[in-house]
Amino acid sequence: MKVSAEIKALEDKLGHTFRDKALLRRAVTHASMSGPGREDNQRLEFLGDRVLGLVMAEALLAHDRNASEGLLAPRFNALVRKETCAEVARTIGVGDALKLGRSEQMSGGRRKQALLGDAMEAVIAAVYLDGGFDVAQDMILRLWAPLIASVEEDAKDAKTTLQEWAQGRGMTPPSYTEVERSGPDHAPVFTIEARLATGETARATAGNKRQAEQAAARALLDTLS
Repeated sequence: MKVSAEIKALEDKLGHTFRDKALLRRAVTHASMSGPGREDNQRLEFLGDRVLGLVMAEALLAHDRNASEGLLAPRFNALVRKETCAEVARTIGVGDALKLGRSEQMSGGRRKQALLGDAMEAVIAAVYLDGGFDVAQDMILRLWAPLIASVEEDAKDAKTTLQEWAQGRGMTPPSYTEVERSGPDHAPVFTIEARLATGETARATAGNKRQAEQAAARALLDTLS
């Protein structure tokens, strides 16, 4: 099978030379180009999403052995969402290799976030089917390494983490209520209650409202584990 320059360049970025070139070709074929004898990437996308999820779950557990489920869940969601897959796809030139119908090409399909995210998941599945789980895992960890490091750093903001945890489950953002203020005016002490829409609460006290809110969010995350 003749291999295009774009497919060869993508192989190089992936760090995997395909035994079955048709797998990679299918992974970058959008539904707008499917037809008799030419499969699109939708089934591969379904599989790739699951492979990525398993690799990310194992990676997060290994990178932070003390993190609760309340901390791990928003990190996981951030790493496997379409936006993140599209970001990785851009860095390795998946858009250049996409096979699109004329309408998608004319509407800028090579830059569309949804198409890039879907194709990246399909490429993961193609690597998995061609090389096995260990090969796919090595590739994912290499491409996602900077994102794993940054999402763990971002997770230190407990309020952000709690909000992402809630939104990931279809809940409204948590609320923060000042339930007590004590001490003199020049050195007040605040007690803040963090509450989820489902009723879970936690309280914390600090010398300013922001610190108390962060501490309350952290305490609530701990209870959610």
